[in-house]
Amino acid sequence: MRLAADADPERWIPVTGSLGLRGRRHRKAAIGMLLGQFNGAVGATPRPGSGFGAWALSQAAPFLMRKADGRVLVWTWKAEPELIVAMASAQELTPQLRTARAMMPMEYDDTEEFRNPYLGAGEKLVVPLPAEQGAPPFATYTWDTGTHLITLQAVCADRERFGTVIAAVDEIARTLRTVDDLSVGESGPVLRLPPA
Repeated sequence: MRLAADADPERWIPVTGSLGLRGRRHRKAAIGMLLGQFNGAVGATPRPGSGFGAWALSQAAPFLMRKADGRVLVWTWKAEPELIVAMASAQELTPQLRTARAMMPMEYDDTEEFRNPYLGAGEKLVVPLPAEQGAPPFATYTWDTGTHLITLQAVCADRERFGTVIAAVDEIARTLRTVDDLSVGESGPVLRLPPA
């Protein structure tokens, strides 16, 4: 299963699909922001050379994403790459994944319904003030297709500006969809039913 979405090019830069020098600055900034937020969440202090780590990961990221074959899409904010990163992914709904979702902490139950014209009714969870000290604000959108869990997660580096960019993440979430692989020359019409 592969994913597609229409992110506004005036606001977002795709990290996936950008190889070499194209998009390098945005990849590096997005990875650096995520590494910094992770270090802050676990209480680690930034180490010298962590900029090199972000650069190295930014060079490897497109190849890793290409290997994921469309199951992962990543964008970063065009005007300020360090501000917010959004990542969509598709995971097969295994019994282990269902169990892990059922055992999530209580604050993850505070979801609201979020409709997508392609995926139907899903859930949206916005956590502007995480319980963990130093953890960044985030939003998570999920859709259960029966066989796969489609997720869009956005992590913001600035608590005060989180509310101003979340509407742009909503726009991506409304365009997120799965892409079917149809064989060339496949006979017969394909009937598409809207989501329930």
